[in-house]
Amino acid sequence: MAQSDAKHHSRGSAMKSDPIWSTPEDHLRKMQPDTAQLYLCPAEISRMARRFQAGFPGLVSYAVKANPVHAVLENLVAADLRAFDVASVPEMQAVRAVCPDAVLHYNNPVRSRSEVAAAADMGIASASVDCAGELDKLAVLPRGTEIAVRLALPLKGAAYDFGAKFGAGPDQAVALLGQVAAMGFAPAMTFHPGTQCADAGVWAGYIRACADVARRAGVQLGRLNVGGGFAAHRGVAPDLEAVFARIGAEVRAAFGPDAPALVCEPGRAMVAEACQLATRVKSLRDDAIYLNDGIYGALAEWRDIAAHDRVRILACDGRARRAPACPRIVFGPTCDSIDRLPDPLMLPADLAEDDYLIFAGMGAYSHAIATRFNGYGPDALVTVAGFGD
Repeated sequence: MAQSDAKHHSRGSAMKSDPIWSTPEDHLRKMQPDTAQLYLCPAEISRMARRFQAGFPGLVSYAVKANPVHAVLENLVAADLRAFDVASVPEMQAVRAVCPDAVLHYNNPVRSRSEVAAAADMGIASASVDCAGELDKLAVLPRGTEIAVRLALPLKGAAYDFGAKFGAGPDQAVALLGQVAAMGFAPAMTFHPGTQCADAGVWAGYIRACADVARRAGVQLGRLNVGGGFAAHRGVAPDLEAVFARIGAEVRAAFGPDAPALVCEPGRAMVAEACQLATRVKSLRDDAIYLNDGIYGALAEWRDIAAHDRVRILACDGRARRAPACPRIVFGPTCDSIDRLPDPLMLPADLAEDDYLIFAGMGAYSHAIATRFNGYGPDALVTVAGFGD
């Protein structure tokens, strides 16, 4: 096993001697862990950072909420990413600890006045707003700061919609954009198409609506933030390049020669492939299995987003299980009866106690929202050179 360097260790508090394992399978065979394990592959972080930077026609700003782990932020910085979408003061501090000169986009549109003051001290580059009351709180920011009005439209195409919580309708956005300009801020607009969105038409609809709002307000946008929402691989690999191309074409068509600069804020799509989760079978009962992690842990998002079949099975002796599959109800380890995946998984008929289920695409919203309920949850990240799938 090779030893990790300072750039690619598995936790912020880890020592340089932490090992890099070749694959999750290698670690599972040799260590036989009885707790859930999250495996981090730095090469996947670099690969996705390069893909966004090469394909998206503007600035790429990572949404820290998806995975704020120190090693993830370090590897994004190592891949020359310098802009970060932050939703809280602790996220700002986490980014600054890794990259003191990082550009911070504070796009959580609801903030306390003390949070705004802290953000001003941090030197944020931009903020978003979706109502007059929140704009008033931003009056303490230096004039010339970019303020983006967040638009919400009833467009479908995502796993779930963010517009029910954040965003102004077109008429309200027109008024807000005029206020932003009148206060001496740099006017911009933003939107979020919704999480796990693979339909480029949603971005197209928002872009056209933003151009209309700006024209009605008589304001020229300095920048348009097309949000996050880029889909990750959950059974079907998304065509991100097609979405990037559609965004660029729609902006040119909608704004013409006055097209604003673009920024996006991927979270899920940037880091989903960077981690895999290994859980162990604690018990088998008829058509149900019990794992050592569940919806209170790294599988929390599976309550809200449809399950995928990117799961491989490893016997405790290292053999891959390849028997014909049958549906199994999957329970987590806690004493709460709702700790179960919403849909059965198709798993090998010869599945046995102590086998490992290795879930691919678990880098986003796994470590970030896992709890320690009943003492369960994934252990510290284990760094690997690659994945065995």
